Amino acid sequence: MADARVIPIKAKDPKERAKKKAAAKRPTAKRPPASSGVRGSRGSAATAAAHDEEPEAAADHAPLPGAEPAPVAWDRKVAEFLAFLRRRVTGDYEVDEFGYDRELTDRVLNAPLRPLYSKWFRVETRGLENIPDTGGALIVANHSGTVAIDSLMTSIALLDHHPARRQLRMLGANLVFQTPVVGEYARKSGSTLACAPDAERLLNKGELVGVWPEGFKGVGKPFSERYKLQRFGRGGFVSAALRTKSPIIPCAIVGAEEIYPMISNAKTLARIMGVPYFPITPTFPWLGPLGLVPLPSKWIIEFGEPIYTDDFPDNAADDPMLVFNLTDQVRETIQQTLYKLLVQRRSVFL
Repeated sequence: MADARVIPIKAKDPKERAKKKAAAKRPTAKRPPASSGVRGSRGSAATAAAHDEEPEAAADHAPLPGAEPAPVAWDRKVAEFLAFLRRRVTGDYEVDEFGYDRELTDRVLNAPLRPLYSKWFRVETRGLENIPDTGGALIVANHSGTVAIDSLMTSIALLDHHPARRQLRMLGANLVFQTPVVGEYARKSGSTLACAPDAERLLNKGELVGVWPEGFKGVGKPFSERYKLQRFGRGGFVSAALRTKSPIIPCAIVGAEEIYPMISNAKTLARIMGVPYFPITPTFPWLGPLGLVPLPSKWIIEFGEPIYTDDFPDNAADDPMLVFNLTDQVRETIQQTLYKLLVQRRSVFL
């Protein structure tokens, strides 16, 4: 035993042995989850179990192709725009006998009006169920606002919000079609001269026709007379409705009176420029081009119940007393609706 070598064994400290026993009892640490949508012990255990799955099982949780967000179809929009330009250049588009260009109106002319309708004036439209889906009808509305924006907003309401997307064929004064640029715009958008033959031709074709009998007397009235209807003329619109057996639909517009409050009329300037009036408002002409921005009043457009004319005799349009009574009935209906809407309105701008 002389060759034997004795290896000394170092006694371990009791505290060190206790630490090793405690470490042996602890479970093996797992990789922390990359993300978890649920907090607490249950979410952590579920996430840890998901990381322990095989790669094939993890692939089963990939999003389905149909659940992925649809990309913005800019390529389709560009293709449609290029096709539109090609049709304009080649002349491959339709224009009716009155000069109405449906595609140009919907894509270009109405484009700047839609933000005004929904965002600026926040138009609330009522009574659209009173507008027929097909066939001719005559819409008669009050006129106001210093600039005739109310007719344009009425057209957008019917084109974008009526179930049948009806285009309003508006009747305008001679001055509208004699004004450069404005007259061409009016023709392209479907408007025509406010005369009985044109109105009757449109109604017989089953079109929706709009007329504002107050004319410039309503648009150019001072702010102190707001929502007080002016005279409706001699009732030519009633005669057209009677001859074509078309229903008359009264329409009341609240909110247009406040977009350009006309506090004065520069009559001398109006005569020099050959216009019915030259408005002076709190912002125009004092603020220059900024004065042309309309105030953001809250609008309500309400279409009333139709007044049917098909029960009248064929020669009813030649009876001046009957025409006068129907004209007065339409005017009184619109006036009473305006009073009702003004009572319901909480604020001019809210």
